[in-house]
Amino acid sequence: MSNKIYNDIMSGRKDNNIRFADLREVLENNGFNCRIRGDHFIYKNPEYPERINIQPKGNKSKAYQVKQVRNLFKKYNI
Repeated sequence: MSNKIYNDIMSGRKDNNIRFADLREVLENNGFNCRIRGDHFIYKNPEYPERINIQPKGNKSKAYQVKQVRNLFKKYNI
């Protein structure tokens, strides 16, 4: 399942329809650790200097945050 979600994230065609739980799963499956502050889920991977900060919009992810994850994955060939 996460491979399908990963492909959806990387395609850029379904940014408005990525479930928040699925985005979290993809980040965690790629070695990112989560720290939660309120409704902010801050992901950090020790191999990469950048952090990803995501918040839910209902049960969906925010489209611009899906794009941020995609850009990070592309930048580091994840």
